[in-house]
Amino acid sequence: MATNVYEGMFILDSGRHGRDPEGAPGQIAKVIQEAGGEMLVSRLWEERRLAFSIRGQRKGTYWLTYFRLPPDNLATIRQRFQLSESIVRMLFLKVDPKIVDTLVAHALAGPASIGAERRAAEAAESARPEVPKPPQEVPGPQTAEAPLS
Repeated sequence: MATNVYEGMFILDSGRHGRDPEGAPGQIAKVIQEAGGEMLVSRLWEERRLAFSIRGQRKGTYWLTYFRLPPDNLATIRQRFQLSESIVRMLFLKVDPKIVDTLVAHALAGPASIGAERRAAEAAESARPEVPKPPQEVPGPQTAEAPLS
């Protein structure tokens, strides 16, 4: 049976996640595997304040997943996740097969590598010698000419 790779972004209830850090992520992996899927990456993305309240929640824990799943089973797992009290919101995107390896490698590297890439880019920018700009000519005061009558 043909399978697709999907990116799943989940917003988890921060309170529940704080009390049981392995609860919702374990449930996500279990549901995907029971539906015939294969988990490629499952990791914490970040915890942040939500732009607006969702089910009374003002703060959410973002959990990123990449998984392989038969396309017919996506509706099944979506329905199972909607019944979970730990999952506030979710979004699934089908990943283009050409970029699967790159996205999975990037997700496995985690936020530390993203910060390192950013710091390296900033260091390269600051190490670049600054080219002096030629002085600009400052225009003098403008005089208004009287219209010819």
